[in-house]
Amino acid sequence: MTRCVKAMINIGIQELGLKKIEIFCAEGNHRSRAIPERLGFMQEGVIRRAFDLYGECVNLAVYGLLVEEWKAE
Repeated sequence: MTRCVKAMINIGIQELGLKKIEIFCAEGNHRSRAIPERLGFMQEGVIRRAFDLYGECVNLAVYGLLVEEWKAE
């Protein structure tokens, strides 16, 4: 999964000219949160009670990566 996300980041930056990539993950989903953390994203915050997941309101962890940070990788 990390390789796929890395490829999508490259497309977003190189082909679409994006300046920032954001990833939103359920706060309690540690496997999903590990992906942006491995790729150098910074956690920028938490959106509280952002959506309903199987009848439970869950928080979203928000991760961001600036184009300058990606080029430094």
